[in-house]
Amino acid sequence: MIVLGIESSCDETAAAVVRDDRTILADVVLSQLDEHRPYGGVVPEIAARAHLDHLDRLVAEALARSGTRLAAMDAIAATGGPGLIGGVMVGVMTAKAIAAVTGKPFVAVNHLEGHALTARLTDDLAFPYLLLLVSGGHCQLLAVEGVGRYRRLGATIDDAAGEAFDKVAKMLDLGYPGGPAVQAAAERGDPERFALPRPMKGRPGCDFSFSGLKNAVRLLIAAETPLSDAGRADIAASFQAAVAESLADRTRAAMELFAAAYGGPGGLVVAGGGAANSLLRQTLARIAADAGFRLAVPPLKLCTDNAAMIAWAGLERFRLGARDSLDFAPRPRWPLDPEAKRLPGAGVKA
Repeated sequence: MIVLGIESSCDETAAAVVRDDRTILADVVLSQLDEHRPYGGVVPEIAARAHLDHLDRLVAEALARSGTRLAAMDAIAATGGPGLIGGVMVGVMTAKAIAAVTGKPFVAVNHLEGHALTARLTDDLAFPYLLLLVSGGHCQLLAVEGVGRYRRLGATIDDAAGEAFDKVAKMLDLGYPGGPAVQAAAERGDPERFALPRPMKGRPGCDFSFSGLKNAVRLLIAAETPLSDAGRADIAASFQAAVAESLADRTRAAMELFAAAYGGPGGLVVAGGGAANSLLRQTLARIAADAGFRLAVPPLKLCTDNAAMIAWAGLERFRLGARDSLDFAPRPRWPLDPEAKRLPGAGVKA
């Protein structure tokens, strides 16, 4: 079974071809960083136009690199949401057009499920497993019971970790995108110089909060202005350490709930752009080993947005019988757990 995947939910335009033996035959990604960098963030209209300008060429390139043709595809998968609606529409309409012309089935994929199932592509991980999803505006802990079957353990009650990284990078004038910029500055800094709060640490449940930490950084910058290069690096390192410790504390609580609900430790998957942070990976590797969990982190190129994960998630859904009609409507919002069912003790949010 072979599936063509298309990703266009934010500022990466991507196409990939994946086979059901977990082989990525082609994975082409065009970044739009240069287009958005002057604005310090993603501009939806610019993103949508870039997807429109380049997606057809990237699909052709992915097919050429894979040595396959559209006639060989078993299904056409595309991100159906959540994301910037203009970009999602470009990807969905392109996939629908290909499906209509070739007579192939169309599969709409939840972008978050693409991240959630990547470890099954890279590590052949069995269900159930615990997922820490740190991706752009999303920060969640979920029990992954199967394709399309998710139970929420925790989520952010305000800002996501990725948003906090972007905003702190902007306050420190480190550039865009924020995550890599803060990590690069932190490597030159002292994480113990400034005592920043560890949001939600030690509290019941598994929810996150980062707005207070972001505000603490804002006040610290104001107190330390004018900032030296060393001061900027020390603030970045102190902030990154606080985020990693907070995520680790919430994940540790989720591992306890997961083990109680599913009969012991299992896999711990860290997915999304935040999984590219080296300190977070090291911290989670330590707590996973302590709790007897197997840590699975996709390769860096599969942590950020890509089409291979969309093709794989589409393949997983397709072989279970999923098909979507050509009147599928792109979704700016699409929670993995629409009924927001939680494990006992997971949190208080509905």
